[in-house]
Amino acid sequence: MGVMVLGLLSAMRPVQWTKNIFVLAPLVFAQALVEATSVQRAAWAFVAFCLASSAVYLVNDIRDRDEDRRHPLKRNRPFAAGTVPISLGAITAAALATGSLLIANQLNRSTALVVALYLFLNLLYSSGLKRVVILDVLMISLGFVLRVLGGGEAIGVEVSAWLLMCTVFVSLLLALSKRRHELILLADEAADQRRVLGQYSAAFLDQMVNVVTASSVISYALYAVAPETIERFGGRGLAYTLPFVLFGVFRYLFLIYQRKTRRNPTEALLRDLPFLVNMALWASAVLWIVYVA
Repeated sequence: MGVMVLGLLSAMRPVQWTKNIFVLAPLVFAQALVEATSVQRAAWAFVAFCLASSAVYLVNDIRDRDEDRRHPLKRNRPFAAGTVPISLGAITAAALATGSLLIANQLNRSTALVVALYLFLNLLYSSGLKRVVILDVLMISLGFVLRVLGGGEAIGVEVSAWLLMCTVFVSLLLALSKRRHELILLADEAADQRRVLGQYSAAFLDQMVNVVTASSVISYALYAVAPETIERFGGRGLAYTLPFVLFGVFRYLFLIYQRKTRRNPTEALLRDLPFLVNMALWASAVLWIVYVA
């Protein structure tokens, strides 16, 4: 029983809840972090997306269990390894999805609609869209955009187009680098394990990574010096955080191309001390500029 419970918790991927920090972006940049009510509502939106994303992971692992058994790392996942019954996973996924919708609906109907759309699109993704080249990574990116929109709806603020642009490009960078990692790790068996990988090549993925990397940095730089940003935050202070953004992007590329590891890029990132220190410095600088300076 203990092994089953631990396996189920592992399949829910709590470590991946860090991706839901995008839900809090509108709270920070709308200067609402000092409002107790907004913080509370944003926190509940974060919880709703954590439950929803865990439900998505469970469904995806259940559907992919046969393919995962042929993967050098994923074959140890609970459903692929047979340590957790499929029925238990399905019931838990349904309960998590229901819980996420109930929490979101307590905030407001628009937040619940965003969470429902997130669940629906991920169901479509698991059902077949992840096998459509390019559309697969765009769907992943859309999931991050919905997180940001959900956070905005929860606290009743309009999300800026600049923030959405940055989210799109950063999430595409994460998705494309993950595809590249899978392609390199699985080599000749890539297409057998994940059908869509047969339509990618390392060179093609590298070209797309180059495009979204440059776009991420440029969109952040333009946001930092945009007239509305200067007016909102009282100066060009946000532009001085660009070196942190550049270091973070370059460090991520270093981990992708120079550090050979079996972990996927996101997991490697969360274990990389220089990147984490840089993120802490960037966050501190942003909070100072937005709320103090």
